[in-house]
Amino acid sequence: MTTSPTRSQRYDAIVIGARCAGAATAMLLARRGLRVLAVDRDRYGADTLSTHALMRGGVLQLHRWGVLEGLRAAGTPTVRSTSFHYADDVVDVQIKPQDGIDGLYAPRRTVIDKLLVDAARESGAQIAYRTRLIDLMRSPDGRVCGVHLRDSDGHDSQVAAELVVGADGVRSTVADLVGAERYRTGRHATGSVFSYWSNTGIEGYRWYYRPGVSVGAIPTNGGLTCIFASVPQRRFHDEIRRDTAAGHQQVLRECDPDLATVVEAADRAERYRGFAGQVGFFRQSSGPGWALIGDAGYFKDPITAHGMTDALIDAELLARAAAEGTERALADYQWARDARATRLFDVTDAIASFDWDLTKVQRLHRSLSDEMKKETVEVSQFHGVPVHRSGDIGGD
Repeated sequence: MTTSPTRSQRYDAIVIGARCAGAATAMLLARRGLRVLAVDRDRYGADTLSTHALMRGGVLQLHRWGVLEGLRAAGTPTVRSTSFHYADDVVDVQIKPQDGIDGLYAPRRTVIDKLLVDAARESGAQIAYRTRLIDLMRSPDGRVCGVHLRDSDGHDSQVAAELVVGADGVRSTVADLVGAERYRTGRHATGSVFSYWSNTGIEGYRWYYRPGVSVGAIPTNGGLTCIFASVPQRRFHDEIRRDTAAGHQQVLRECDPDLATVVEAADRAERYRGFAGQVGFFRQSSGPGWALIGDAGYFKDPITAHGMTDALIDAELLARAAAEGTERALADYQWARDARATRLFDVTDAIASFDWDLTKVQRLHRSLSDEMKKETVEVSQFHGVPVHRSGDIGGD
């Protein structure tokens, strides 16, 4: 499953990070005929923190790329409804079939990351796991022109490339090495604790809100439901992180006592995991010989569960720019990303503030819905990016 790069090899693009953003970018670049290497410090199929939920724009991308059928084959349940619970007021929304997709999906990262890596490899990209970025190579004029890598056995290699893509997360090594500055930051962050339960009887996405607390229930693979509880970051540090199990149960009881009863009667399948929170940001995401994608370049609070959808859409924007091969095109990628994402970012930051009553948060969710509808229209109009080679889905 691993390719070992050597000094003699040269690539059009090297992608650091092979999860949603990185694997999708590698796949799209390879489908355009570029020589691509993707490396990841973890192992193939490793799990990671995630809200799992894909919104329509992300599902549409997977459909266009020929990856959605693999998601279904892996037993990922189809989500055909979502409900918003504002204390005792419930708003139900049916997910209507549209653009060739029949619903939404919330895959485990052990599923979707593997599918995208497999698609990248099938498209011609090479993949190296348990491999770390140590440093960037630079030409005499300062342009990034390759990478210094180290594998799990301690072997080093220097590999040349026309473009190095940082898809290595919030604490991106690529971003640090190129000095990518944050030019827009949020003001708020939530802390969350989550785990997985079987036998909940929950179908569809469910989102719960009361002042000061928020809960999500998301059906995923293996008959499990991911249930996360979110609070302001300060409360997470002061109360929740000391005892994540008790904190999770307390937030559920505050937010929706009926859901808390369901969860208490269900079977917990995995340990509790916590995320202390991270203020959102936009980073400078392109420069001479480099670019950033996914959480490396743009991160917003997970309370709106939009991170994977962002990654899949932005991968296409970056692949277009990288294939064009100019610094202007890469700058335009960042501009297009920001034009799509800025309003989503601002609304998410407002929700993450918990500075709302139930009337205000409903208004914020309507604004969020409006932005996601615009996003889906944009994705449905993408042209010029090759889809799955077998031709089993239509073009644009």
